[in-house]
Amino acid sequence: MKSPSRREFLGKLAPLGLAVLAGEAAVPTRPAGEAVARGKTSDEDILRQKVALADRESLRDRPVGEIVVAMGTSFIGTPYVAHTLEQPGEEHLVVNLRGLDCVTFVETTLALARCIKLGHADSASFRNQLQLIRYRGGKIDGYASRLHYFSDWIDDNEEKKVVRNMTATMGGAAYEKKITFMSSHPASYAPLANPDVLSGITAVESALNGRSHAYLQKSRLAGLEGTIEGGDILGITTSVEGLDIVHTGIAVRANGVLKYLHAPLSQGRVQITQKSLGEYLAMHPTQTGVMVARPVEPVP
Repeated sequence: MKSPSRREFLGKLAPLGLAVLAGEAAVPTRPAGEAVARGKTSDEDILRQKVALADRESLRDRPVGEIVVAMGTSFIGTPYVAHTLEQPGEEHLVVNLRGLDCVTFVETTLALARCIKLGHADSASFRNQLQLIRYRGGKIDGYASRLHYFSDWIDDNEEKKVVRNMTATMGGAAYEKKITFMSSHPASYAPLANPDVLSGITAVESALNGRSHAYLQKSRLAGLEGTIEGGDILGITTSVEGLDIVHTGIAVRANGVLKYLHAPLSQGRVQITQKSLGEYLAMHPTQTGVMVARPVEPVP
């Protein structure tokens, strides 16, 4: 029997209140997700739809953060699908625009936005951007080269000039936590049955724990919300032992209210929270705050 992935493992914690529970479901504003759910749309079809949308709305002329919001909202209604990256065989790039989890939603949206801004939105360019974002240094070199921990994802993508970590400059507090979730739960990850792969993940955790991080505490978020921009990528920090970030999504503003565009497990589709970001976090005791990564304008 296949062991569950990290995302699947977190999903199983939901009844205990340890994983993300969605805010109230938002009504889909576009029908794309429903078409995908019926299996009538391929990844190539969806990519063409996104490029056509970008052309109609002249998105390339806008800041990349605005393109992120436009692409992210175009996925509203797309089904939540867990552990799509956990495929048999050697580690390889997985592309799935038909079903998304919280991390692949962010990665897919950001890759699309960068392609549109660069004026290269063909399939090969999209795959290149997705690989750049998903893997350490943009290179696939086994299971441990995938950026499994989202604080590590932020660090690596800042180094690649894909995002800028804004958390500390916004007044974030030190996030003092030892990250060991994967090595502490090796039975939950089939590849970790291989001692060499487990050693690689342990080395990733050790390097991650050697770096400093900050987070915006949810108790202080009301006074800091004005510094968060639409299109910022928000990783929700957690009190779950050994884990850095429990959920990811994108900041959007609706009538001046900061909300969260995300792919939640409990509601089963991409949506925008009806509640504000602060209210959303307040609903979940184990969610402690956010890290903020701002997309950087890509350079050809």
